[in-house]
Amino acid sequence: MAKKQKFYVVWFGNPAGIFDSWKECKRSIDGVKGSQYKSFETFEEAKKAYNKEYADYKGKTVKKALSKVQLQKLGEPNLYSIAVDAASSGNPGIMEYRGVDTQTHKQLFHQGPFQQGTNNIGEFLALVHGLAFLKKNNSDRIIYSDSRIAMGWVKKKKCNTKLKLSAKNRALFDLVARAENWLKTNKYETKIVKWETKAWGEIPADFGRK
Repeated sequence: MAKKQKFYVVWFGNPAGIFDSWKECKRSIDGVKGSQYKSFETFEEAKKAYNKEYADYKGKTVKKALSKVQLQKLGEPNLYSIAVDAASSGNPGIMEYRGVDTQTHKQLFHQGPFQQGTNNIGEFLALVHGLAFLKKNNSDRIIYSDSRIAMGWVKKKKCNTKLKLSAKNRALFDLVARAENWLKTNKYETKIVKWETKAWGEIPADFGRK
């Protein structure tokens, strides 16, 4: 039986990128201290992972498709809601985020592009922007996000990024500080809910770059 094709994401190597053989992947990480890489079953999974952070996948097994029972248990998404998402070209790279009406997909807010950011920072900022947007409009809708990391950061009121401050991303870090301050100085009752991509497809706010 032929060996199943795998795709290798190298977040930190020489060079970084997506490779379709272990030989190419090994060549890019050999001699690179602290190299970051992981294999995936499909090219689509690899592309999605490359636009996120290594920390999202380190030590984790890529989840398989949900069973029929799991799908039935999840049901359908609540359309009386807004959905948020971010996109980053590289990690770090040019980043932007937005929020949309879940039912109509109408864009409600958008920020970026920022010169240097990460997907997780964008997801965090999108959630805080969504919370502020709903509070300002006195709305009782919920917010969907497909990022558990960003949801955790919002809960802790802290953007726990490993990205270092630089001249390129100073404006972005200023926005992060404002978002953290908003979380610490505002009360909200908005429910933040995980968007179940495996059951419902891509989140409506997705930028469609996968």
